[in-house]
Amino acid sequence: MELRGATALVTGTNRGLGHHFAVELLRRGAKVYATARRPELVDVPGAEVLRLDITDQASVDAVAAVADDVDVLVNNAAFTAGGNLVTGDLDAIRLAMDSNYYGTLAVIRAFAPVLARNGGGAILNVLSAAAWTTVDGNTAYAAAKSAQWGLTNGVRVELRGQGTLVTALVPGLIATETMKDFARSAGIVLAEGAMIDPADLARLALDGLEAGDIEILDHLGADAKATLTGPPRAFDLQSVAAG
Repeated sequence: MELRGATALVTGTNRGLGHHFAVELLRRGAKVYATARRPELVDVPGAEVLRLDITDQASVDAVAAVADDVDVLVNNAAFTAGGNLVTGDLDAIRLAMDSNYYGTLAVIRAFAPVLARNGGGAILNVLSAAAWTTVDGNTAYAAAKSAQWGLTNGVRVELRGQGTLVTALVPGLIATETMKDFARSAGIVLAEGAMIDPADLARLALDGLEAGDIEILDHLGADAKATLTGPPRAFDLQSVAAG
């Protein structure tokens, strides 16, 4: 997928990885729609900023009608604080699933015809190594990411006929403020190099997209996938902290 001259839409660009995706896409010569629930928080010079709530079908439809020249879709926006499945708040658990699974699906369904009209293009879904393990303290998020992995594999099959590349980015720990705050609140001191810088991850992901990869993993993502050949295993932040 050639990104120079492409038109990309990125969800959740007000901070973290989404912001770096938008910046890196612009650097590579793409036109960028930078979207967020609160567009006033988006700071990506050169991008066209749009309001998008991926859990609101009317919002999704409105953006798809405006951004009808898109040929690259980056599904990054997601609610990450679902909590535990058995003891957590059920509304938070539903929000984790609504954003990661149903929200991603809503955006894909809205933009699949747009991508088809524009030659097929590509979809990049931001998953998590938690999809292949789980995380005590946030098992709801891990379950939602597992569902999103299944979604990604499913739409890849469905959209193959229209020439759309569907790619999964599966990182471990991203050095965002959200992740750093979680580690601090849990009293975890992560080992040097345990977290990947979001700017580096955006470059890794877009390199993979341009190469036509269907899965893009950092080292923790690769470790998590390797566990699928054995008994189910939880992602152990303490072992990462120990290096």
